[in-house]
Amino acid sequence: MAEYQIGMLWVDGPLSFLEQLCIKSFLDVGQHVCLYSYGEIPNIPDGAEHRDARDVLSDENILTHERTGSPAVHADKFRYRMLAQQPDMIWADTDAYCVKPFTTDNGHFHGRISPNETNNGVLRLPVDSPTLFDLIDYTENPYRIPPWLAKRHRRDLIQDARGGNPRHAGEMPWGVWGPSALTWLLAQNGEARFSLPEQFLYPISYAHRRVLGRPGTNASRFVTDETMSIHFYGRRMRSFVRNRFGGIPHPDSFLGALVQKHGIDPRDAPVLPKPAAVSDEQDED
Repeated sequence: MAEYQIGMLWVDGPLSFLEQLCIKSFLDVGQHVCLYSYGEIPNIPDGAEHRDARDVLSDENILTHERTGSPAVHADKFRYRMLAQQPDMIWADTDAYCVKPFTTDNGHFHGRISPNETNNGVLRLPVDSPTLFDLIDYTENPYRIPPWLAKRHRRDLIQDARGGNPRHAGEMPWGVWGPSALTWLLAQNGEARFSLPEQFLYPISYAHRRVLGRPGTNASRFVTDETMSIHFYGRRMRSFVRNRFGGIPHPDSFLGALVQKHGIDPRDAPVLPKPAAVSDEQDED
């Protein structure tokens, strides 16, 4: 199989121990990591390559999610263009933990997070993939009303547009350019068959996410011999660790064991308290 690099995006500012852990997990299995950013990052793990995100996508008119202020909409747009420009790269969110090196023999590397949804937190599509072409095309116009949205959302967006108040992607439902887009387009283009079952990239579901941070729980029971990655649900895990343990993972938790395994001292990069004006509901994955 071909060797792939890992591409990630962190807009700017310091990483928490969680992002450091996930980056280090790839480095420790011998996979090269390119961390793109638009600003300074003072605490990138040694061995990761730091690249200017503007080489992939300009920072002019960065779209953020209206309710949360999250740059996730921009990150979705960024990853599709990165994949088109870098044929030797697999995208990984900064809350994707590597169990085994990422590789693929057919150019596709994506997995289901539930029986009916493929997530884009870990993603590779061939450069000639119709789905990749469509993802880039759809995300070029932030006011385009996606056909994969529920009918009630599309109806409201169409009414707003006809009334002279068109909504951009950051005002649409959360993840409009993310898993919903990927799932729908893979199906439309006959590429859904390449999505890996849940146990490969998302063995621990959103419903079971707290087992990752709770002391004394056996999260490893979800991991199989096929598992290549574990998704940490960054927003929720950061909130959980912040609120329950003061920003430091409990040493007797699965997460606490992993930071020790990879030589990460979470006291050097704790999950910081949020500004008083920002609620946990505004801290998205």
